[in-house]
Amino acid sequence: MYPYLRYLKLVYDAKRRGPLDITDESVLSMRAWPGDVDMFMELNNGRHMTLMDLGRFDLAARSGLLKVTRERDWGFAVAGASIRFRYRIRFMECFNLRTKLIGLDDRWFYFEQRTEVDGKTCSSALVRGAVVSKKGAVPLEESLSAIGRKGLALPLPDWVKSWAEADSMRPWPEG
Repeated sequence: MYPYLRYLKLVYDAKRRGPLDITDESVLSMRAWPGDVDMFMELNNGRHMTLMDLGRFDLAARSGLLKVTRERDWGFAVAGASIRFRYRIRFMECFNLRTKLIGLDDRWFYFEQRTEVDGKTCSSALVRGAVVSKKGAVPLEESLSAIGRKGLALPLPDWVKSWAEADSMRPWPEG
């Protein structure tokens, strides 16, 4: 189940936590609750990605992007992701979720997200996404202008360019 209560708390707490620029890092402190863990009593691999949604929402809420999307009837879409796991996050263990916008290209936002326990990275993900409207993807410049960041340039790191190029070569399945 989607963590709606966590989402509502996050949006409610965003004002108290203070504003962020879209280029700042969001850090959320969390705990691996019973609904987050699998039969091995660790944060489920799929739940990592679901909780990472919350990190991007926190950055959007605190940078003003969430408010703009609501006002303009826009939304958010993930268009690709890659995640690596290194260490377990055990049942009831506290961890931090870090989210940072690390690059922009002509079409996409690229976020690096990671979970940490005591400063040790447990999982790390690259997520590509866009702001969308009923007509499709909203041009990046329009999204950024709406939050006062017109002209923001954030070149992609080489490893992100390589990932995007490799992902674009993968054939789309028939059907």
